[in-house]
Amino acid sequence: MDFAEYFPVFDRLDEAQQERLEKSAILKKIKKGTVMGSGSDDCLGLLLIRSGQLRAFIVSDEGRELTVYRLFDRDMCLFSASCMMNSVQFDISIEAEKDTEAWLIPISVYRDLMDESAVIANHTNEIMSARFTDVMWLMEQVMWKSFDRRLAAFLSEESVIEGSHMLGITHDRIASHLGTAREVVTRMLRYFQGEGIVKLSRGRIDILDEEKLRTLADGE
Repeated sequence: MDFAEYFPVFDRLDEAQQERLEKSAILKKIKKGTVMGSGSDDCLGLLLIRSGQLRAFIVSDEGRELTVYRLFDRDMCLFSASCMMNSVQFDISIEAEKDTEAWLIPISVYRDLMDESAVIANHTNEIMSARFTDVMWLMEQVMWKSFDRRLAAFLSEESVIEGSHMLGITHDRIASHLGTAREVVTRMLRYFQGEGIVKLSRGRIDILDEEKLRTLADGE
């Protein structure tokens, strides 16, 4: 499948715009663990994911990470092009959680298309609105939801993403997603294990009681 099939509003652009966009997009292979755009000083370009998985995260002054949102096939990452958004400043980094293929769209090309195409401008605003909603949802979770519920919700989501109840993920990695210390994650996972919800082993968490986990995530 080619670029045109992945860019949501491609067929609504005129031929010249389509050609400019398609010719400028460079397909990149990004290895798992690669960090791109380490904050607002970097400006890679826009990323349109063909396959794989990325996460956008922020880092506290103490070095603690917190995942803001995740990106999958056909998603577009705007914050890898933070310099394009002069009025919005986010110190967000992007990391490949899996081996990923993504088209890199140069800033200059995309900015020109936004200026001349209402279709591109509106689509970009829709993406920004969706990301703002993600950020607000995250703030609500961190401020008002207890950690056991947040952890249960994360494990449920991870199980859906991976399509398995056997999760190959470390306590450190979970801590990076949830913005807390590894020790906090370990204590809560041990509690979950004591309740028969999960089984812990080195670098792996097996979900034993999915229904109980979801009930906990929902606060019931």
